[in-house]
Amino acid sequence: MKNRIFLSSPHMSGNEQVYIKEAFDTNWIAPLGANVDGFEDEIATYARSEGASAVSSGTAAIHLALDLLGVGKGDSVFCSSLTFIATANPILYLGAEPVFIDSDEDSWNMSPFALEKALIEAKTVGNLPKAVLIVNLYGQSAKMDELMTLCDAYGVPVIEDAAESLGASYKGKKSGTFGKFGVFSFNGNKIITTSGGGMLISDDTELLERSRFLATQARDQAKHYQHSVVGYNYRMSNVLAGIGRAQLKVLDERVNARRAVFERYVEALGEIDGLEFMPELEDSYGNRWLTTLMLNPDKIELTPYNLIDALAEENIEARPVWKPLHLQPLFEGCKYYSHGENDDVSLRLFERGLCLPSGSNMTLEEQGRVITLLKKHLIGVSSK
Repeated sequence: MKNRIFLSSPHMSGNEQVYIKEAFDTNWIAPLGANVDGFEDEIATYARSEGASAVSSGTAAIHLALDLLGVGKGDSVFCSSLTFIATANPILYLGAEPVFIDSDEDSWNMSPFALEKALIEAKTVGNLPKAVLIVNLYGQSAKMDELMTLCDAYGVPVIEDAAESLGASYKGKKSGTFGKFGVFSFNGNKIITTSGGGMLISDDTELLERSRFLATQARDQAKHYQHSVVGYNYRMSNVLAGIGRAQLKVLDERVNARRAVFERYVEALGEIDGLEFMPELEDSYGNRWLTTLMLNPDKIELTPYNLIDALAEENIEARPVWKPLHLQPLFEGCKYYSHGENDDVSLRLFERGLCLPSGSNMTLEEQGRVITLLKKHLIGVSSK
């Protein structure tokens, strides 16, 4: 059996043990300590935000952001449909109702046209959302200028789910810094990892301090254990924060490596008729967390699942793009606004989309294996 090629495996820098050792040497193993403070400061500096709050996952960060904006039972939250379910689950945690917004083909992210339709209708019935959750899919920024203009016009705060886009930028501004809150994830498959963890960033330092209070079980200031509001056990451990500090130092290198992986795929496969790689918006700089593409069914007989199965037979991991949330059984009956009349872009991307192995630690030989296999199956069947 050939060595396994993963979709996106952890890539350690070699310096993580320095920070972990410090945590052990000082016995700061709990979710407090110099690494937590340092990681928050360093992420805020990197993202050019006023502050950051380290938590146990990106999902926890979204939950806290929604809570801090006062989302509750009976409220609605507009949310990108083409994303992992972790984006929308916290809406349900708080008893609110998700309303899903389609993508556009330019960015694969939230469609300004669909969002405007949803906002107009919500204003007409007097039920504007408490927040709009905008996702930056696969490391590519959404059209933040247009989306923020709409949300500002209607007075609706934005949470930017930048879980997949740390290190990316849009018109010179770092991903995650456009809305009231930004969210990063450090799951094991992300561009940098703490094995598990997340970060909430904002220019509102008072709300970030409130997030730390809520994330540590909302314990009131008292000698005894006193609690007046619901809290959560969401703080990141000092050990994991140490891993994150070492990882952050090589983030730009990881972005460059992933972009190089993408360029090699484009160079090798770009001439195959019917393959369309995920675009990059003008004046933006994606981190290319995953190399993703679409198969045009008018020109290629194979489906993404045919290729996923063929790669799996050679011990290579590939996946379809996210199944849109408006098609998930959990969200059956939720409102959905498509990009255009009879034009469901996110569904089309799901049916045709493929994610290729993209790890920053993937060798040239390993990527060559993937490319050779894809060519074997695509060339000769690329025209019907």
